[in-house]
This record gives sequence, structure tokens and C-alpha cells, in this order.
Amino acid sequence: MKETKPEFDALSASYDELLRDPIRDRFSAGTAFFHARKRDLIRAYFDRNRLKASSLSWLDLGCGKGDLLTIMKDDFGQAAGCDPSGGMLEAGNLRNSGIDAREQRDPGQIPFEDSAFDFITAVCVYHHVPPPVRAALTAEVRRVLRPGGTFCIIEHNPWNPATRLIVSRTPVDADAILLRAGESCGLLEAAGFHLTRKEYFLYLPEGLYRNLRTFEGALGWLPLGGQYAVFGQAPA
Repeated sequence: MKETKPEFDALSASYDELLRDPIRDRFSAGTAFFHARKRDLIRAYFDRNRLKASSLSWLDLGCGKGDLLTIMKDDFGQAAGCDPSGGMLEAGNLRNSGIDAREQRDPGQIPFEDSAFDFITAVCVYHHVPPPVRAALTAEVRRVLRPGGTFCIIEHNPWNPATRLIVSRTPVDADAILLRAGESCGLLEAAGFHLTRKEYFLYLPEGLYRNLRTFEGALGWLPLGGQYAVFGQAPA
């Protein structure tokens, strides 16, 4: 998952600092912009499909310290997270924030009951999952997702050379095996999901994005953004 190995317990106190990179820092100072872009992308998807998030339950799989959960939990009727690293969960103080945050003791098993959620996200999770295990993880997502629910995978885009360089020299990504958007779409379809959207984002640094967000939105089809998102709907 996002933190699939126990080593992330040791990295939890310095996790944000370990993400720093000269290129990344020039794109945006700090991590808030990157989380906000994902939030806005998810909100746009819900608006586009006329889905009312406030009536839905959401699980952030591999949630780490819970940055996305913290800024989006009020959008949903219920928000939960899980991560293999208890240290990351503790560092984010999730258990004291009203979020149902559970340690994922077996990275291949999601610690929630069947059909528990309407919406599940896996944000920068799959590149830490060994390729032979990815299909089984996607099937496990299907288990905890309700019929008709939506699964969103957000990942680094290996077609972007800056992304590849940053990942290659980031300590927390030492085990990373990036996957293309087509591979993520294939995982969804193989697990029985109906692919509903694929888009690329993070073309523009924070300073430019403030004034050119409409322009970046029009580039979502072009496979050069720093990251991408794919959405799939489970059979009803």
C-alpha cells in the first residue's frame, strides 16, 4: 500500500521531510497543493456524475498520515482509512480526529467488512504493491465496496520525466514500481469495474495553476501530467 512495509513506522516522524525534492519544491512549496488538487479532482468527478458525497461512506486505502482524509472527511457522510503502518496512523493522529483509522496488519487484506463503502480511493498506493499482488488487492477492494460503488486509483505518471526522476531519488519510494494509466485501467476492468473516467493532472506548478486552472483542466486527456486518476464503478 502507500506504506506497505513495517519500515514506514521508522520513517513516520520524518515522512514529509523525506518527500522533499528540488524539482518538487519548485512545483509547490509543501504538500498542501498536491492534496488540494486531488480533493478538487474528486469533487469534480462527483459533480460531473451528480453524486452526493454527503450521503456516502468513503475509505482511503493506504491513507498514511491521513492528509487527504483530513481535508475531505467533511465532504462525506462517513470517512475511514487504513494503512499497514501503525506509525503513520499515529503520526497523523487520525484516531483522535473522529476518523475510523485501522492498521492493515496484512497488506493484502482490507480490515473492513464486506460492502462497507460507497467510495474507495487508493492514492499513490499501487506503486508500492508488487505487480503480482495488484490484481488480488483490487479484488479485495471489490469485496469492501458496495454494489454500484466507485473506486479511484491515483498514481504517479511514468510518462512524465520529472515524476520519474523525483520518484527515483525519494527515499520513501525506494521500492516503487510505477504503473501507467493503462495498467491501472486494466486492473479495474479485470476486477469487473466499469471504467468511467481517466484523466491526467499536475501539469502546472502552483503559482501558474491559480490563474490557469481552466487551461490545465482542458489538458486532462494528454498523458504528460505528473499524476493521473482513473475511476471505475462496481456492477450494481
